[in-house]
Amino acid sequence: MAYYESVLVFRQDLTEPQVKEKAEKYTDIVRELGGDVKSTEFWGLKNLAYIIRKNRKAHYVMLNIELPGDKLAEFERRARIDEDVIRFLNVRVDKLSDAPSIMMKKNTEEAE
Repeated sequence: MAYYESVLVFRQDLTEPQVKEKAEKYTDIVRELGGDVKSTEFWGLKNLAYIIRKNRKAHYVMLNIELPGDKLAEFERRARIDEDVIRFLNVRVDKLSDAPSIMMKKNTEEAE
């Protein structure tokens, strides 16, 4: 089993509950493919660097997943098909971190 950090970027017109529902859908997909989701982080609605499919903003979700390497292509195929996902990025890592990501640390610092 390989470890991946997967960032999914969803359309701006989705509500937060819809984004959480979509994240749960991708968690179920990972489990269906024989993997496991170790953690999920909702980074919120952020400005995009450039307009993608008429979207100026997007909801970001990061999943720390453990998935067999040959199943990653199927996971990416399903993300490509979903019209609510405007971008995604899967990065293979040696070990999943238990600490919050830099984006989550930044959000808590801004809140303080």
